[in-house]
Amino acid sequence: MIRQMDFPLSSCKYLVATHADVDHIQGLKKAKDLLPSGETVGHPETKRLLIAGDRVRTYAEISAQDISIDLPTIKLDRTIDEGDLLKVGKQQVEVWHTPGHTHGQLSFRLGDLLLCGDNIYRDGCVGNIDAHHGSDLPSFIRSLERIRDSDVKWLLPSHGPIFRKDNAQL
Repeated sequence: MIRQMDFPLSSCKYLVATHADVDHIQGLKKAKDLLPSGETVGHPETKRLLIAGDRVRTYAEISAQDISIDLPTIKLDRTIDEGDLLKVGKQQVEVWHTPGHTHGQLSFRLGDLLLCGDNIYRDGCVGNIDAHHGSDLPSFIRSLERIRDSDVKWLLPSHGPIFRKDNAQL
């Protein structure tokens, strides 16, 4: 998608860890090595898990399913949290802390768009909930209600295509 936009990677300003799950951060260290101008950012809890190399809470190790995925140690340059703004050119991306799937789950609002992370999957399905992993059901419900009650028009989940929020069953 980035190649289709003809975006010069040398202009990359942020490398964002939306949360600490290995499928979202495994390439972060390599991306930082390749794009040293990109500042790595994420929630304080994400930073803690990545520095600790917590293989269980990041889903890098799921012994019941015989899963073991490489998890490089990653140190974020800066933490971001609820209400922070990431400036990209003339745009400002608003940071939302939307815990539930993980404590450090972040979503990002840009106008009518919400990059909603793993809170919502393809076409409005609720994201993954796993207490062993650190999910918290009451927090998850509050985050989903916040998304539902917001005036954003489009949701961009981590795992699935963009869709209109009014088509979702939140």
